[in-house]
Amino acid sequence: MSVHILVDADACPVKEEIFKTAYRVNTPVTLVANAYLRLPDHPLLSMKVVSDGFDAADDWIAENATPSGLVVTADILLAGRCIEAGATVLAPNGKPFNSSNIGGAIATRAIMADLRAGLEQTGGPAPFSGKDRSQFLNALDRELQRLRRST
Repeated sequence: MSVHILVDADACPVKEEIFKTAYRVNTPVTLVANAYLRLPDHPLLSMKVVSDGFDAADDWIAENATPSGLVVTADILLAGRCIEAGATVLAPNGKPFNSSNIGGAIATRAIMADLRAGLEQTGGPAPFSGKDRSQFLNALDRELQRLRRST
């Protein structure tokens, strides 16, 4: 089975980086969203538009995640579902999600949701930076190489 990249595309800040890497290493990419997004015209790139139902994009990605796939998402619960399917998962800042750290990430997410529900001021995530972009590119290259060696 060949390596394939699935992207939770609605709010992904590193789409261009994914495209350039895919061209360089000849790896297909599927962007998944609730509405059509413009893509460069390239045979390695495809778009999957799902219904606007709650979690429709997440459900499609989780159902299509495979051990030879790499999923890019900031959604911690989706990351957990993809890890269960055996996929490699990266956040847009390059942080890998895996079986060792996903439980803690889900627990932290739940705590933060409780704090927000209690009107605690949590400040939100830091703005996306050039360092995040660089870390993502390094992690994407590393994980694609690892997947290619194992398939």
